[in-house]
Amino acid sequence: MHLSRSTQRTLLALVFVSSSLSAQEATPNDESSATTTLPEVVVEGKARDLVGITDTASKGRATQEDFLSRPLQRRGEILETIPGVIITQHAGGGKANQYFLRGFNLDHGTDFAVSLEGMPLNLRTHAHGQGYTDLNPIIPELISGIDYAKGTYTAADGDLSTAGSANFQVWDAMPQNMVRFEVGEYNYYRALLAGTQALSPMEQGTVQQGLTYGLEYNYYDGPWSKPEEFNRWNGLLRYFAGDEDNKLSVTFMAYTGSWTSTDQIPARAIQNGTIGRYDSVDGSAGGNSERYSLNVAYEHRDDDVVTRANLYGIYYSLDLFSNFTYFTTGPAGDQFEQSEKRIVLGGNVSRTWEERDLFGVQSDLTLGFQTRTDLIDGIGLWATSNRARLSNVRQDDILESSFGLYAEMVNRWAPKFRTVLGLRGDVYYFETSQSTLAANEGELWDGIISPKFSAIFGPWNETELYLNFGMGFHSNDARGVNTTIDPNTNAGVTPVDPLVRTMGGEIGLRTHAIQDLTTTISLFWLQSDSELVYVGDAGTNEPGPASRRFGVEVASYWRPTKWFSADAEIALTYARFRNSPGVDHIPNSVPVMFSGGVNFGAQGNDDGWFTGVRLRAFANRPLEETNTIQGRDSFMLNGTVGYRRKNWEAAIDCLNILNRADNDIEYAYDSALAGGPTVSDVHLHPVEPRMFRFRVTYRF
Repeated sequence: MHLSRSTQRTLLALVFVSSSLSAQEATPNDESSATTTLPEVVVEGKARDLVGITDTASKGRATQEDFLSRPLQRRGEILETIPGVIITQHAGGGKANQYFLRGFNLDHGTDFAVSLEGMPLNLRTHAHGQGYTDLNPIIPELISGIDYAKGTYTAADGDLSTAGSANFQVWDAMPQNMVRFEVGEYNYYRALLAGTQALSPMEQGTVQQGLTYGLEYNYYDGPWSKPEEFNRWNGLLRYFAGDEDNKLSVTFMAYTGSWTSTDQIPARAIQNGTIGRYDSVDGSAGGNSERYSLNVAYEHRDDDVVTRANLYGIYYSLDLFSNFTYFTTGPAGDQFEQSEKRIVLGGNVSRTWEERDLFGVQSDLTLGFQTRTDLIDGIGLWATSNRARLSNVRQDDILESSFGLYAEMVNRWAPKFRTVLGLRGDVYYFETSQSTLAANEGELWDGIISPKFSAIFGPWNETELYLNFGMGFHSNDARGVNTTIDPNTNAGVTPVDPLVRTMGGEIGLRTHAIQDLTTTISLFWLQSDSELVYVGDAGTNEPGPASRRFGVEVASYWRPTKWFSADAEIALTYARFRNSPGVDHIPNSVPVMFSGGVNFGAQGNDDGWFTGVRLRAFANRPLEETNTIQGRDSFMLNGTVGYRRKNWEAAIDCLNILNRADNDIEYAYDSALAGGPTVSDVHLHPVEPRMFRFRVTYRF
């Protein structure tokens, strides 16, 4: 394994800084050392008893016990702690992941809303795709939990949340400070320094104040013939103050990354020996990205009235070079560049009145307001070759604003029956200016109303039944909303609908009737009036037919002892386009998904040996509307073994234990190799081969 001199100096610097901080923490004469011992944090993760608390079977909370106890190949896989979610990749590690849930190929984030303490991570009207969600700015060790929901039943969830939503929560005070180093095959290196510096005594029931920090560096080449050279820097600084009733936090996050991509490759070239599974057709694909954000969050309780609010500002940039069809346009190739810079400003505020008497019925009432404005400068698409610009396909300035108002009322009609009634209204403004074609400039207002309803029966014998229904929506790219001329052909086109109606229902069951076993069952239905999206790869918009999905999800979590835990999750989905007989299969809608694992030995932060294995599998799926071409099954088995004693921990992860030659993603479309004809083929991005990674952690 080889590291550049600059990388070696960086790692040595991190070692020096972390060692210095460790020494300062251990100094007996340091007055602050007596105040930095934090209370033990007990987490139960998805096995927690939510009977009587939640209003759907598919809501939950994942904690570090869930996502740090499993080997992670890539950052986005922490979202696989949400039952039914699959995370894959079709390009370099610096690009947003591919997300799959409830029969949706969510591409890079469409219809799955992801946020961090109310600050959105989805980027609408993005250069590469609507709802683009890059999780590289997340440092997993600094995340205390993930609150997740599915479907269209939650009034606080708006745009892009039809399939579900996830909200990351950051530690105020970390349970322990830590230094972590990781090294693995294919030049994998990671260093992390994270912790909390107390500014007041950390005693339960008192006002606490402190600074939580994190600094991470990660480098990875991967098994690719053209090294990925993925460099990632992450930083977080968080000031927090408050007690159980009043809390204030100010969180600054910074991320920068650069990488070389091995995009999906044609199956025919592998079969005839032209290239290998880890080769690329265009070795100059890749990109770089930056994200800086500031989030101010506040919570105040006045007896039975709770107010929550946050304000945020985000700066984001991306420069992405891709080539999926290779040489269909000639010897210069089909590479293209997508680039943008944006500022996002917004905020959320809500107030809840708890346990009020409403006509003799005990009720909770919540009112909330959300707003967001994206200012996008020069979002563009260029034809390129070897990262050199050849021509501009399209470039625009975008102003997109939204305003959402929602209300939600919980009524407890009887000891074993309650309802949740919600109503949400959203207004959007789309403005496109400075376009390469003046005909595609314009502005438009649109609005939509989304009612929600849930009925909860029980509990009986630690079991509840849920009935849920709701309407939702997703917005379309502002360019597609205002486009009247195709920038590639100059032909007239019809603008897409600004806001697309979605609708869903669910019958669910949650039970703790068996001791130490948590089980949830959900039968769901989802439909969309249209899967209209702006196709960033082509600079045009493509209207798609309406769709419908049915499915069932079953999840079980077993925690019988302190030294053993197990879980299993299965999702079955039937997904079809509506009113499209014979061509109604939805490409890359996964019909069967399974995830499960077992852990033995020391759980959480207990001392001793620990080990675990985890299996994730998904079935073959249609790659085009007739289902004539199907993708292959995927079967991934990962494992870990380690030892933890007092403040030290060492572990080895093995990824893809069986060394299976499966594929992360497959697509069916036309492409041409150099000097060859344009043909229809399957294009794939292979899973990475078996590899080992070693990590050592010191907590102080």
